[in-house]
Amino acid sequence: MNIKNILKNKEVKNAGWIIGGKIAQMVISFIVSILTARYLGPSNYGLIGYASAFVVFFSSLCTLGINSVIIKDFVDNPDEQGEAIGSAILLRAVSSFLSAVMVVGIVGIVDRNEPTTIIVTALCSLGLVFQIFDTVNYWFQSQYKSKITSIATFLAYIIVSCYKILLLIFGANVKWFALATSVDYIAVAVFLLLAYKKHGGQRFKFTKRKAKQLLSSSYHYILSGMMIAVYAQTDKFMLKQMLDETVVGYYSTAVTVCTMWCFVLQAVIDSIYPTILTLHGKDNIAFDCKNRQLYAITFYMSLAVSVLFMFFGTPVIKILYGEAYLPAVNVLKIVTWYTAFSYLGVARNAWIVAEGKQKYLKYIYTVAALLNVIINFALIPVMGAEGAALASLITQVLTSIVLPLFIKELRPNAKLMLEAIILKEIK
Repeated sequence: MNIKNILKNKEVKNAGWIIGGKIAQMVISFIVSILTARYLGPSNYGLIGYASAFVVFFSSLCTLGINSVIIKDFVDNPDEQGEAIGSAILLRAVSSFLSAVMVVGIVGIVDRNEPTTIIVTALCSLGLVFQIFDTVNYWFQSQYKSKITSIATFLAYIIVSCYKILLLIFGANVKWFALATSVDYIAVAVFLLLAYKKHGGQRFKFTKRKAKQLLSSSYHYILSGMMIAVYAQTDKFMLKQMLDETVVGYYSTAVTVCTMWCFVLQAVIDSIYPTILTLHGKDNIAFDCKNRQLYAITFYMSLAVSVLFMFFGTPVIKILYGEAYLPAVNVLKIVTWYTAFSYLGVARNAWIVAEGKQKYLKYIYTVAALLNVIINFALIPVMGAEGAALASLITQVLTSIVLPLFIKELRPNAKLMLEAIILKEIK
């Protein structure tokens, strides 16, 4: 396989800046996250993981599915980019505020006898409101200017890391660490807006016409996003309610370790995404080929890393988090295989948007969410955190490859994925 035929120069440069920025963040994150996890211990670390699961769950509702279609709108309507961003931000602002209120309300009912849990969740949920400005990030991606967002997010990450280090120095309690999530989103929002203004982005403008246009393309993703969040976060909810927050801490540690490198996959996907949209309708052979290439890169990179975790999972957990987190090793050896199929699903979005097949995703993710809850109920009492990890893996395989085979309109994409896995027609 000739790498020059896989990625064009602008894609390589764009992905390079995304990866470079993320690597710099990862180096700092290694130090800060490990110190934080060791300081908090499995119980408090699990509490933040539990609260974050609520935030992630409602994040899918906050986006209104717009993030999945807005790059296409930027590409198709270059003169309306400011209008698209302004309309998207206002729509998301309303949904984000309502979501933050719902998060606190739900936790207040479910964990009404645990005031610390309620406060920690409320502090984490503040970040939902400031997530709306990541819409600007998608504009930079559509312009192949990820260098700008990489620098902006890195600067924001430095601020958040300094904040966490100060908390460690002064011996702060878990509530202050919960606030760090929101501080992160606030800092990123500020730097992205400054970068957008500096690089000549169009003035933000809200119009009902553009808002309706975006929602008409994205509303299929709202239910899909909710269902994805259900099977992605159900494990933490159920582990907390059926067992305790310490087990959530072990599970969260395993997930954090196995996904700490996934920014590479996301960078590749984000960089190739605009090219796939551009090829659609112009060169169908190249369109299919580019999708296969993306799936092959995603799958085999994930596979290689999973094999490494199988052999070196124990020393990685012990060195990074300490002996208190060793129960996370068995979870890591299961959940690491989830990555390959999870990011195949992420990579598929470009094909889905280009072909206009968004409406079929909600059927897949609804079935997947229901199956995930059922499998978790069956496995958690028997296997604990390992059962939750296995439930996630099974659900992701079904979602990415098996279920699409039963939907005629999505079968061509499932075929492309299978061809990519066996390296058929990869040029």
